Amino acid sequence: MKIVRKSCAAFVSACIFAVGAFGASNSSSSISSGGVKTVNRVSGAAVSSPSDAQFAAELGNALENGTAEDALKLFDSHSTDDPGLLSLKASLLLSSGDVKSASALASKLLKDNPEDIDILTLNVMTAKQSGDTVKKNQCLRKIIALDPKNPDANIELGDEQALRKDFNRALGYYRTAWMSEATNTTAWFGYGKMNYYLSKDKDARRAFERILTMDPENDQALAYLGKLEGENKKYKSAKEYIDRAIAINPNSSDYYLDLGTYDRFLGKYDEAEGAWQRAVELDPNYFLGYAYLAGLYDEQEKEDKAFECYKQVVLKNPGYYYAYESIGMHAWRTGDFEFARKAFLEAAKYNAENVSYPLMVTACLYKQNKVKDARDYSESVYRKIQDKSSVDYKMLRMYHDQMGDNDVTLAVQKLGNNAEKGNITSNRGKYLYYLALYYDIKGDVSLAQKFYAEICAIQSPMFFEYRLAKWSLNPDSDEAAREVGKK
Repeated sequence: MKIVRKSCAAFVSACIFAVGAFGASNSSSSISSGGVKTVNRVSGAAVSSPSDAQFAAELGNALENGTAEDALKLFDSHSTDDPGLLSLKASLLLSSGDVKSASALASKLLKDNPEDIDILTLNVMTAKQSGDTVKKNQCLRKIIALDPKNPDANIELGDEQALRKDFNRALGYYRTAWMSEATNTTAWFGYGKMNYYLSKDKDARRAFERILTMDPENDQALAYLGKLEGENKKYKSAKEYIDRAIAINPNSSDYYLDLGTYDRFLGKYDEAEGAWQRAVELDPNYFLGYAYLAGLYDEQEKEDKAFECYKQVVLKNPGYYYAYESIGMHAWRTGDFEFARKAFLEAAKYNAENVSYPLMVTACLYKQNKVKDARDYSESVYRKIQDKSSVDYKMLRMYHDQMGDNDVTLAVQKLGNNAEKGNITSNRGKYLYYLALYYDIKGDVSLAQKFYAEICAIQSPMFFEYRLAKWSLNPDSDEAAREVGKK
């Protein structure tokens, strides 16, 4: 659930009202991972003792002028059995990071008040923070049994289903929550987001717009309205929404990722670069900002900058194998064949079916004059291929045996003639590259250049080898790149 942020003053006012004025009242706290939201639902509870009422006033003053820790210290000199005050203490312990003490106190309160929904909710909060899934679910089930339409419990259950990507079930829980409490913006946001994931754009828009009628400064609703506009290619409108969201919350890296995307589609490349750089500054451990920047630099043929960003991508997210492919490609361009080999090996781990990666690994080994290693590696790959008549098998055997190029050339030509229309150029172009590279490694430069030129003539290439062929046709650029690689 979204963390509820309240100012100290607002929090104090709620505490004084719920505890100081009414003692052991039904004051519920939202289930969250941090801040506390107090909702006053007084049911005629007994008035606190004068000492408790005075203590509540002291707590309010401490919170208003100090911190949660200052308020907690007051409990050292005041003994009370008031469930409202003790619930407040547990919430303060949780907010201050003392999850163990908060959990112990919440458990004691639950033992004495097993059907108090507010105390059950408190236990959900502490169990969630301590990672006690069993207890959290037990308390949630008890809350739902006592109050099937309880907004906080339904929102938490919705959050659980959303994490499991069961968006339809999550949608139902969020709907129950806002139907029970029509002004609950957290419920509306979850409902809107599930509709967005389910491509129910009309319902999603309705939910986010409903939130803005209640909370015009809700940056998350604005951001998702921007996403809806962006996916409908209304990038100018999308940018307006995300600009408003950033004005409210300038520290969200996600918002800058979106902003860069909209600027990119509007043709504002410098602005897109700035937005994605800001996203990286705000969250340097998230890979996506680096991936977006790498793609932008690649598009602008700023290969060195792209190379550095791709390296950051795999450092932050090793499973993003497309980045290994790009790293290998750029390292090959600079003549760093050892680095390229390692990158293509990593790419092969995540996409073992793509013969391009083992072929590039083999080529790197040949470029390093590691002939035996090249033969051993290529053999280890081709032995696993069941179809001995496939182009993949023939190509790997050609690299291993250093012969058989006529047979491979014929197989590639047949592929081009027989493949379904639309796939001919990419499939044929990919294999033509490895024919060209084979001749390049053997020193037959003229034949290699002939194939490289044929590849570069392909319209709308959809394979990474196209760029390698393009670089191979520009020796001056290659030499400059190799100089960069030596630095």
